[in-house]
Amino acid sequence: PVAFGAIAGRNSGTLFDPIRYTPIQSWHEAQRAEFEDVGQWKRPRYFPKGRESMQEAVSRECLAVRNGLGILDASTLGKIDIQGPDAREFLNRIYTNAWRKLPVGQCRYGIMCGEDGMVIDDGVTAALGENHFLMHTTTGGASRILEWIELWHQTEWPELRVFFNSVTDHWVTASVSGPFARSLLRELTDLPLSNVDFPFMHFRSAEVAGIPARIFRVSFTGELTYEINVQAGFGLQLWQELIATGERFDITPYGTEAMHVLRAEKGFIIVGQDSDGSVTPLDLGMEWALAMKKPFSFVGKRGMTRSDCIREDRKQLVGLLPDDPQVLLKEGSQLVNDSQLATPIPMQGHVTSSYFSPTMQRSFALALVKGGRKRMGETLYAAELTGNYPVKICRPVFYDQAGDRQNVE
Repeated sequence: PVAFGAIAGRNSGTLFDPIRYTPIQSWHEAQRAEFEDVGQWKRPRYFPKGRESMQEAVSRECLAVRNGLGILDASTLGKIDIQGPDAREFLNRIYTNAWRKLPVGQCRYGIMCGEDGMVIDDGVTAALGENHFLMHTTTGGASRILEWIELWHQTEWPELRVFFNSVTDHWVTASVSGPFARSLLRELTDLPLSNVDFPFMHFRSAEVAGIPARIFRVSFTGELTYEINVQAGFGLQLWQELIATGERFDITPYGTEAMHVLRAEKGFIIVGQDSDGSVTPLDLGMEWALAMKKPFSFVGKRGMTRSDCIREDRKQLVGLLPDDPQVLLKEGSQLVNDSQLATPIPMQGHVTSSYFSPTMQRSFALALVKGGRKRMGETLYAAELTGNYPVKICRPVFYDQAGDRQNVE
């Protein structure tokens, strides 16, 4: 028999699982970044200074983004170039929301579902031209989503004139985020950057530091953010220019751990963490992303309207605030109504994301709770080996609920 150790993947050696690096890898290593594996990519998890612990480094990085300026290497996000006269129609069918009227130069967040109506991926897609789009996917889902859309095109809708090409590693993406993001970019481009000239959820083509770039004004932190995309061969040059120019604004590189905290404070989901293959857009409170009156049904519409998928007691995305603001809940902890009942106790849901927020100076969490949206203010208990911790159900947006900061003048 073959030992499991012989087929264990990345832990068996470099030949088993390819390792992918962005063109900024050498800079990250020089800054002593600690890395984590995301798909096949090595991504900086955090950038410790001196003897900082991970929590100390992450707190510093989070506060830099909220109060000043941070920079993230977002090059690993999946990028699929979509072209053809039927590109809009295809997007309209594969995504749950509407795409036929998206103006050129604008971006839209999209949810993608399986035939069963469960969320399988999300991301921002931009209209680069009337028949030309750039679809962003999750880092780990890029190849799977390319296969998924090719499957639907080739087997179900071969009459649609549309073509797909993976361009993930063609581009480097430097995401500058924080109150001084616009000030930094103004130093490096002649592009008008006011809210009128360059609104939120739009993109522009311009030179940045003399390098041709695509600039997307989107945000995964809730702060003023510009995602600057250049051809991969110019990526390190762009990054170094941003770092050098950003020194006057105390620019701070941040990693995936700070990114997770920042996005969770805003209630932004991560597919596969805050969803688990049994979650619909309705469960996530994303009714606004469903275009139920499309002339041609989108993938997943029939599945998500089954009687079991519209029950009021389905698990729904909510926020949690532990009664003790210093208690950091364990992700995956089960939630129960009564901490005194003998086991087995009926489960009410589970924790999906849990962090300490240096901005709010307390712990917080996202969770999926049965009928959660109608249970605001209720107390549940997170059942863990070290005890049962009381938590209050709240909205899943903890910071800047009106979204003013990403739309700042």
